[in-house]
Amino acid sequence: MDEPTPQARRGRGIYLLPNLFTTGGLFAGFFAIIAASQGRTEAACIAIFVAAILDGLDGRVARLTNTQSEFGVQYDSLADLVSFGMAPALVMYHWSLVSMKLDGATLGKIGWLAAFLYAACAALRLARFNSQVGKVDKRWFIGLASPAAAGIMASSVWTMHSLDLSGEAMRYVALAITVAGGLLMVSQFRYTSFKGSGSGPGSDRVPFFALLLVVAALIALWIDPPKTLLAVLGAYALSGPAMWLWRLRGRRGADAG
Repeated sequence: MDEPTPQARRGRGIYLLPNLFTTGGLFAGFFAIIAASQGRTEAACIAIFVAAILDGLDGRVARLTNTQSEFGVQYDSLADLVSFGMAPALVMYHWSLVSMKLDGATLGKIGWLAAFLYAACAALRLARFNSQVGKVDKRWFIGLASPAAAGIMASSVWTMHSLDLSGEAMRYVALAITVAGGLLMVSQFRYTSFKGSGSGPGSDRVPFFALLLVVAALIALWIDPPKTLLAVLGAYALSGPAMWLWRLRGRRGADAG
């Protein structure tokens, strides 16, 4: 029997380095779920942001080391479902939505159904993203990206917790954030991907003023992480509907003219 070629032998395995980052993100998401169930709210929220950082690194590491693979793409998507779908939903549920049952059995069901809605929307968002890879403009995301939605959920809980606001008292606010975050993920609103146009040399350059904004955001993040993250991610989440309204207004003005 002929020995398999080196290419075939490599095809049987997986690339270790990028998948280590993906596994780290999966671990952080799983830890967030456990911490939330134990009432360790701040640790759970931080873990979701750790997962987001690792999620941003695994793809870049794969590209830099030329270790992209279909296995890595699918593994990353499954890990994202845990870290940015299940984890934020359960963090919000354990911190606040579980208190909806205080208003009656029906509203109690609405609490956990809202958490499920968010997780289901995250799954749909990831499936749509995977099916549209290579078919859409890389400058834009269609619908709010799941890491950004998870960041809004986590920063909202973290901010309210840091202000000594109880989940029980904020349960209707938590309900609104959960439902809105889920629906934005499956919406048709366009969000900038910050990847540039990729159409030629210098296409990824940004104005100098943008660098100053990044520095200011880093300083604010050092001073007050939860509020800064909530402000930045909240503004990003609102940018999609705002741009849609702006384009709609422009089209109506053009039609009227």
